[in-house]
Amino acid sequence: MTEASTIAVSAEAGQPVGGQADEGRSLASDAWRQLKGNPIFWVSVSLITLFVVMALVPQLFTNVDPGAAVLKEARAEPGADAWFGRDIQGYDIYSRTVYGARASILVGVFSTLATVVIGLVMGVLAGYYGGFLDTLVSRVTDIFFAIPLLLGGILFMSTFPNDQNTPYLVVVGKVVLVLSVFGWPSIARLMRSSVLQVKPNDYVQAARALGASPWRIIRSHVMPNALAPVIVVSTINLGVFITAEATLSFLGIGLTPPAVSWGVAISDALVAVRTYPHILLFPSLFLSLAVLAFIMLGDAVRDAFDPKSR
Repeated sequence: MTEASTIAVSAEAGQPVGGQADEGRSLASDAWRQLKGNPIFWVSVSLITLFVVMALVPQLFTNVDPGAAVLKEARAEPGADAWFGRDIQGYDIYSRTVYGARASILVGVFSTLATVVIGLVMGVLAGYYGGFLDTLVSRVTDIFFAIPLLLGGILFMSTFPNDQNTPYLVVVGKVVLVLSVFGWPSIARLMRSSVLQVKPNDYVQAARALGASPWRIIRSHVMPNALAPVIVVSTINLGVFITAEATLSFLGIGLTPPAVSWGVAISDALVAVRTYPHILLFPSLFLSLAVLAFIMLGDAVRDAFDPKSR
């Protein structure tokens, strides 16, 4: 076999002339390489893993019932019996802080998933098909953008308040619903602009010329190349939604007792915050760490997916 034939066979096999296969590279693989060397990424992932485990299996961290009140020890300072002390009703603050992670993480995760699903669908339809559908989606998005997230949440939760007999999942579901309804427009706009950047590329035009269906083009070519900005923003939004839940619960219209969350604990602590600051310190600290972890993760992912930062 001649040298030219060898080169041709090697090219058809997808290997370089030297005989060694080049390692496949993509945007995701390059991003993962950068993330592995970023200490901020590992710190944020460690904190998020801790809070997720805390939300899923709180019994690993405490065997104290968060609803067990010891009135004679109300406002007790941190000690051996109660590591974080007790609140104004005698509840163990450490136990309620651990169990409070569940509601806050649930709201953040499900609100993020819902906004991503709605935003992706609306953004892809508007960006890919354009025309009247693009105009319609843009106008609907503008309507929801006109209502701030917290203001919409306050109006909705005030109209449909909870009481002590409301099931736990219904209480959480209401907060997830309101955050999803008013949180999807930013994802939709981001996805629309990303699709508009991807759609004119040669590989999309080639697939269309070969007769591929719109669904196949969107699924195989548009979505994989337009999804990176949405992943970054959604990671940051998760921390924003946790903060929004805490704000609504602080105002008494989000998660309400007997539901336990960091926002509820912060709201209860304000009664005696001047004389017993430890009641406010620990739930606020855990809330801040959780939000900070998701924001740091979003920043690390953003830098990894940005080719300009390499």
